[in-house]
This record gives sequence, C-alpha cells and structure tokens, in this order.
Amino acid sequence: MRIVTHTCSNTEIVCALGLGDQIVGTDDHSDYPPEIVRETARIGPDQEIDVERVAALKPDLVITSLTIPGHEQCVARLQQAGLPMLVVEPTRLEHVPRDIRVIADALGVPDRGEALARRFEAALVAAPVASPRPRVLVEWWPKPVIVPGRDSWVTQLLDLAGGINPWSELDAKSGPVEDAEVLAAAPDAVVISWCGVPFEKYRPEVVRRRDAWQGLRAIERDRIYCVTEAWLGRPGPRLIEGLAALKSIVAHCVDETPVQRRFGC
Repeated sequence: MRIVTHTCSNTEIVCALGLGDQIVGTDDHSDYPPEIVRETARIGPDQEIDVERVAALKPDLVITSLTIPGHEQCVARLQQAGLPMLVVEPTRLEHVPRDIRVIADALGVPDRGEALARRFEAALVAAPVASPRPRVLVEWWPKPVIVPGRDSWVTQLLDLAGGINPWSELDAKSGPVEDAEVLAAAPDAVVISWCGVPFEKYRPEVVRRRDAWQGLRAIERDRIYCVTEAWLGRPGPRLIEGLAALKSIVAHCVDETPVQRRFGC
C-alpha cells in the first residue's frame, strides 16, 4: 500500500504499527522516526500541504487530522482533489488508542493496532496525588503565550501526573493568555513545549526575564522546564514519554525530588 501521512502523530502511528516502509510521503514537519521520514517525499508544511504533490504520489490512502486550526483547510483541499482519505480528530487521551485502532484497521493490521493501543492504555498510570496539586503552565508558544485548554490531552496528562492545568476550564483546545491571567493563576511551574521550534532552541531565559512574571512562584523557585513538543503536542504513542516527564516535574514541585531540566530526544 502507498501511504501519505499528514501530521507528525499520524506518521508516528503508522511507523509504530510497523508500516513505515509503505509511507511514500509525509508533511514537512514529520521528523520521527528519522530513518523512515528522511527517505520519504515531502508534501509541504503541516498547514499548507501541496495537494498536487500528494496526488502525484498516487496514494492508496492519505491519513490526515483535524488537530489544530488550519488543518480543516488541508482536509477540504484533499477532498476536493478526490483523494482516498482517513481523517481523525484527536483532542483527548482516549482518542489516541481509538485512532491507533482506526488507522490499523484501515491499513489491514488490526491485531497490531490492538496491541499498540493496549500498550498505550496500560501506560496511563496515575501518579500519587499531593494536596494541593501543583499548578503547571504548559507553554505552547511564547509570544503571545499560548496554553492548552479543557479540550487538550495535556490537561489529562497533567491530571495523571498529579498536577493541574490552571486553564483546564478554558473552552478550547488552546488559547492565548495575558500576563494578568498568568499572575492570577499563580503557576508553581512552567513547562516550555514550543510547537514547531527545534528542542535545542528552547530557551528558559525567555520565561525568566518577563518583567510581568517576576514574583511568580515558578520564577522565584526557578521551576522552568523544557519538554519537547514531540512528547506533549503530538497525539501519538510518545505521549507516554511526555507523561513520564510531567510526573518528574510535579514530583519536584511537591517534595524537591531531583529532576532534570530538559526532557527530549
């Protein structure tokens, strides 16, 4: 089968199912696993894929997602081109094993999908909960500061890690926040997970030097951590790595358990 994957998470799911050798094209942002994606044709940036390039690859199936704003336009263009498609729309943790199963069924490997989905589900183990729970600001973008909302798997990951997302009631997948809102939320920790930025370019000093944030507990106690977006921002198998990182960060906030400052590959 000739498969084209759009979004990093879909690329990673297909490869985790052992079908990476059938991928003939990926979006420009798919970077894992490197030994697979470096051999595939590129179909353009995540939000601006080149549909003509996709069609030229003669795919048997294009696997795409409605994950962030802009993806709906990509889906519409693929539909207009009459390409065979599978569209998933993950917003919650339980959607990841669901999508794994759906994708595996579409690719003719349901048993592999069931095994992978069960491994993912089994890894979602909650950490012991302290009282009060540490409040953790996860920063998707630095300017404006964008955070996950209620309809984000990160809110659930923080809950499993023993922490809390201060914006767990925000009626959105994500959204911008003002300095006054951050001060009111009083986060105990800040996690940098900038989307689309190479992990080596994550810079905690950008957070530390914000004048309006001086006095926050997270700043005063230097609880600023970097967790690669590949482990938090992609609704695929590696969210388990993100959960492990968040558990370590929350434990450090609770009892000063030794912790690394950067979590990524």
